Amino acid sequence: MRTEKFLELLKQIAPSVTRVAVIRNPTRNGGNASFAAIQSAASPLRVEVSPIDLSDVDAIERGVAVFADAPNGGLIVPPAALATTHRDVIIKLAFRYRLPAVYPLRIFVSDGGLVSYGPVMTDLYPRVAGYIDRILKGAKPGDLPVQFPTRFELVINLKTARALGLDVPPTLLAIADEVIQ
Repeated sequence: MRTEKFLELLKQIAPSVTRVAVIRNPTRNGGNASFAAIQSAASPLRVEVSPIDLSDVDAIERGVAVFADAPNGGLIVPPAALATTHRDVIIKLAFRYRLPAVYPLRIFVSDGGLVSYGPVMTDLYPRVAGYIDRILKGAKPGDLPVQFPTRFELVINLKTARALGLDVPPTLLAIADEVIQ
């Protein structure tokens, strides 16, 4: 998944954003790679990017509070198991500090987040079953090919957008897979 797409979506839904905090797990290569991809996409969009470490709830709360002290901020939450675990806290902090935020999974938006862009999870389940079947029949997991998602979905929560004072562009609404009223 192209995590720089999160930054593009954030700028479309909140064009005044000039600063973005990226919640990442620095102990995982994926967290650092996502941050680097977002950081490289930031310069052409004239956006400053800062990391917030996803080590525990206190670190997230402190990081978001400090970041939110300055204006024109936004939040990006790339895919990370800990982010999903702490999604309620992250969503509440984004709302409390009025930070438009882009999340990796629809569950964040169903729980009150602003917008998500990520894989259609139900498409992945049959692939998992196929892998399990092959392993049970003797295949070595390390010999199985890596498969990437092929379908992604964009979900927008209009109620959250209105509460944040954002007007979602009609072009974004038109390409959304789901709009939560």
